[in-house]
Amino acid sequence: MASLAQVKEAAARLFSGGKPEVALRLYDAIVAAAPLDYDARIRVADCALALGCAEQAASVYRAVAWYCLRAGHPLPALVCARVLEASGFLADDLVATLVVTYGCESERLGKLAARVASPLPTTEIATPDLTAVPPPGLVERALGRAAHATDGFAAWPPALHAIPLFSELSEAAFRRALSTVTLQRLPADTLVIREGEPGKSFFFVASGELLVFSTDTFGRPTELARLHENAVFGEMALLSAQPRSASVRSVGEVDVFELGRQSLAAVADEVAAVAHALHGFTRDRLLGNLMVRSPFFRPFDRQQQRELLRRFTSHDVAPGTVIIHEGEPGRGLFVVLTGELEVTRKGEEGASQSLGTLHGGEVFGEISLLRKSATSATVVASRQSTVLFLGSEQVDRMVQVFPALRRYLEQLAVDREIDNQLSVGIDVDLDEDQRVLV
Repeated sequence: MASLAQVKEAAARLFSGGKPEVALRLYDAIVAAAPLDYDARIRVADCALALGCAEQAASVYRAVAWYCLRAGHPLPALVCARVLEASGFLADDLVATLVVTYGCESERLGKLAARVASPLPTTEIATPDLTAVPPPGLVERALGRAAHATDGFAAWPPALHAIPLFSELSEAAFRRALSTVTLQRLPADTLVIREGEPGKSFFFVASGELLVFSTDTFGRPTELARLHENAVFGEMALLSAQPRSASVRSVGEVDVFELGRQSLAAVADEVAAVAHALHGFTRDRLLGNLMVRSPFFRPFDRQQQRELLRRFTSHDVAPGTVIIHEGEPGRGLFVVLTGELEVTRKGEEGASQSLGTLHGGEVFGEISLLRKSATSATVVASRQSTVLFLGSEQVDRMVQVFPALRRYLEQLAVDREIDNQLSVGIDVDLDEDQRVLV
């Protein structure tokens, strides 16, 4: 016996290696043991399509799509519809049902929503002997099983989860947006977006798992998140016209929908709703990434991190906005969520000298708080940015409760003060990434 995850991985390798009939035997074994695994049923249809059984494959895609629509998995249903259309079959009824069921006017969407869970990856699967001659009628039996696996299922959820972004649009805009999305069916270990590249589109996860990671200057990766069905990614770089802040790679086989500028243009009459929805997705993910990357949050467990973030206020600042004036009393602690901030200090003759640049995840304002002194530099937004702010009184209470946090801020303050003095007082040409900032 092997686990469901192991069998799927082996089947995916066989399919990508040009052996769809062998892969079909493994996917059929999964459907036999775990009929609620709609992904395995879709893969059975994929194998049949590769074997030239288009009509029979279409029947499976349609059956799985109807199951997914009722079970709370609309994006896999859309995958089936797109594959049907690409194969020359009609799927208008599936798309229409998706829009009606998951649109903003649907009575099926609710706060107590649920979806029928897929079998666990650890589910044991009895695998066939792939070295033996395939039994007669294998393809027909596998297709019949996949098409009718959930015919008797009746435990449908009474309320369904909304589709991020799409379910906030009017029905007309929903239809227009769906008509512009592009399906990408990707094998394991495929780089979907690369850190540093310009953002021209964003993505919805229909199925599978993707890894979000960033890479430091030495090429070392840091895992930031794992994305699964219904997750949205890549929208921040598209909306801000800034380079990608992280890379995303498929862990196993994945199906994703890509939406580019054309998709946004298709719903131009509802730009406000789209922007509001995307801002919410972006902020939640950025906060999650911040807790992973920033040493400031390391002394806290996950629950404490969430509680702490609730105490911060969020501020969007336009380019040129002065966040800290040199010489003023310290008001609190700042954390850069997005954007870029320039740090300067006045020299002996009154001219401003650049100390460097602050980016996402960096903390500033700690020197004046810890030493109860005036701020030692000016911080200005050099492009559209978002900063988090925590008042000085709350910072004082935190460092008393968490000694590790005080040690981190004190060491940060010492390191920055030394490097700032070097940058200002010694004629040394420091690279920008070598300057440790206020």
